[in-house]
Amino acid sequence: MTVQFKSTAPLELQDPSLLESRCLIDGEWLGSGEDAVHNPATGALLGNVPRFGAAEATKAVEAASRAFKPWAKRLAKERGAILRRWFELIIANREDLALILTSEQGKPLPEARGEIDYAASYVEYYAEEAKRIYGETIPSHRPDARIMVTRQPTGVVTAITPWNFPAGMITRKIAPALAAGCTAVVKPAPETPLTALALAVLAQRAGIPDGVFNVLTGDAPAIGEVFCSHPAVRVVGFTGSTEVGKLLMRQAAVGVKKVALELGGNAPFIVFDDADLEAAVEGAMVSKFRNMGQTCVCANRLYVQAGIYDAFVTRLAERVAALVVGDGTAPGVTQGPLITGEALAKVETLVADATGKGARAVTGGRHHGLGRTFYEPTVLADVTAEMAVARHEIFGPVAPVFKFTTEDEVVAAANDTQYGLAAYFYARDIGRIFRVAEELEYGMVGINSGLLSSELAPFGGVKESGNSREGGPHGIDEFVELKYMLIGGLAR
Repeated sequence: MTVQFKSTAPLELQDPSLLESRCLIDGEWLGSGEDAVHNPATGALLGNVPRFGAAEATKAVEAASRAFKPWAKRLAKERGAILRRWFELIIANREDLALILTSEQGKPLPEARGEIDYAASYVEYYAEEAKRIYGETIPSHRPDARIMVTRQPTGVVTAITPWNFPAGMITRKIAPALAAGCTAVVKPAPETPLTALALAVLAQRAGIPDGVFNVLTGDAPAIGEVFCSHPAVRVVGFTGSTEVGKLLMRQAAVGVKKVALELGGNAPFIVFDDADLEAAVEGAMVSKFRNMGQTCVCANRLYVQAGIYDAFVTRLAERVAALVVGDGTAPGVTQGPLITGEALAKVETLVADATGKGARAVTGGRHHGLGRTFYEPTVLADVTAEMAVARHEIFGPVAPVFKFTTEDEVVAAANDTQYGLAAYFYARDIGRIFRVAEELEYGMVGINSGLLSSELAPFGGVKESGNSREGGPHGIDEFVELKYMLIGGLAR
């Protein structure tokens, strides 16, 4: 395996002011650095951010509450124009944002650029969608009355976002909320707050009014409790683990708040005998090894039909062995580090369990020679349902490949999980395509494609993978309430 590594120097940004270490509350940059942010590839200190708690979270929520009515009363076209300016600033600062993102998260710089484009696409889409939040009229049950239904903004939205996509997970929630006329408070992950703060700098420059968009860092339980209990908050958005999502649901039940959850996954990736083998391998590479396997929709269980199993494993292992591991800012690197030592330990435990029960590491399977949290991209063959990788989300660069015989067998195996976020399969038979797509118990299904996400389509899962949708026209639904108006007294 080719290895490249480069020590990170202080960030060389075209606009150094984007590297903000304070929090944005009610239009003011507040706080001093207490919690360190490090580069996972090198350990270099990138900055220190505030460790805010319940008091500051309350201040941010109340600022958003004061800003809500003036923002909601603006013309949809005006809100859309401000979001459009935010989009343009994100694109104009793409290189700086990508460097900040790679430096604190670890993914290779080309992937970081792609994430910035992805994040910006949601701002662009909802800048346009602001003008399309339509009402409706309904045939009345009375001759002297008419029925109208309007969609109104819910109010203050809070969002707790993860470290694996520190730009995309913010704009996917905040852009539709702001387009609808809501105001927002965001708590980014402690591992990757600098990307969120840089986006907030640009939001302020775009003209988003004070209090409409707030970002604070700090004590997750204390801030989350305020988000769930404060009476001004009407929507609690969260992307992360199923365990934390359930906790937030319980806490938010006190105020009967909307809880928009995008939680864990255990995505099956199925390859039938009639599939295009090279296309399936390519899809597996994109799905499994993007962001070092640290995505909620990445292929977690690869099921390959017996007739092409050996050929698939051989070709996949060749591709995986050619991946370049190192600092994400170095030229040619395709795999960065895992985010933390805990993430590395989880991957090592899962691989040890599989190999201890008979799986073969065709390539990889070890802590990388670079040390820190680097792990060798890995293909495991002869994997069975008794191994822990069949049940647990790996969140690392490990592809466990299971062998199956029949369509019914693999569909049953794919559905044998409490999760239901994303699934993938490769096949050419048109009957099989419709049967399998309809039988898979997942919110999203990629057919002959290893990529799903788009600002144009509803992203989300079923079962214990979540209860909301982000993206497309459906993504605005979390942030509006239906108001039914009966207009009587219309008879002559």
